[in-house]
Amino acid sequence: MRVVRTVAALREAIAEAGDGGVGLVPTMGALHEGHLSLVRAARQDHELVIVSVFVNPTQFNDAADLDAYPRDEARDVELAASAGADLVFAPNVAEMYPQGFATTVRVTGSITHRLEGAMRGSAHFDGVATIVAKLLIAVSPDSAYFGAKDAQQVVVVRRMVADLGIPTRIVSCPTSREEGGLARSSRNARLSPSARTRALAIPRALREIEGALSHGEMDAGVLKERGLAVLRADELEVEYLEIVDPDGLEALASVTRPALCVVAVRVENVRLIDNVLLTPAHALAAER
Repeated sequence: MRVVRTVAALREAIAEAGDGGVGLVPTMGALHEGHLSLVRAARQDHELVIVSVFVNPTQFNDAADLDAYPRDEARDVELAASAGADLVFAPNVAEMYPQGFATTVRVTGSITHRLEGAMRGSAHFDGVATIVAKLLIAVSPDSAYFGAKDAQQVVVVRRMVADLGIPTRIVSCPTSREEGGLARSSRNARLSPSARTRALAIPRALREIEGALSHGEMDAGVLKERGLAVLRADELEVEYLEIVDPDGLEALASVTRPALCVVAVRVENVRLIDNVLLTPAHALAAER
């Protein structure tokens, strides 16, 4: 496994690899099975698989959250290699944001101002769009792989890539889940045993909404209340639970077509997000 720390060394390594196609898995480290599933997906599609490991400071609105973010590069490199990665790009902050850096990539509109944007501040997605743009420019991958758990991030990145004409395919891979259904996240390591048990209310709430929809309930307000009742029963601090359009993220009044249910909660001050794609019965029947 080769580890490079500068864009120049990265491009040199890519040039040496030839023209077999490049897949990029952007991460902030603290790799877990969810990240490794992305690496394996990239491995199936491409000759060269690159994992970037960079804790991006510009997408954190809370300095304490940035400081608490887990970091273990040696473990990350070992895990990336075990999943089939060829190269790890692990720059420092000065490499990605050199002195005098003055450019921000900003995606505007409802896809950045609502949900995570409202909770974490609009600068969060400025940070995401800027660092992803820099990584795509540095690597020029054929495809870049993201987890569906961060649904809003995927929407923002796809919009940015389309608007800027960046010739990279953005691949959204299914959310990887622990036993019991909790979405895998680097933040899960900060959960106490009791908090982890309570956090299982998140996938239960999503299943409750899916079940109600399958029985014919399409009113978004009613569906949301069904999910909120599950979360409140375990005394989770709900930041939002919304049913939105999967592309524009606008709130929907009813689920008459595929919709995205997104949720963010805090469990003992650990912030967790999750989502599920809702498909009404008539839409499923039409697909068949």
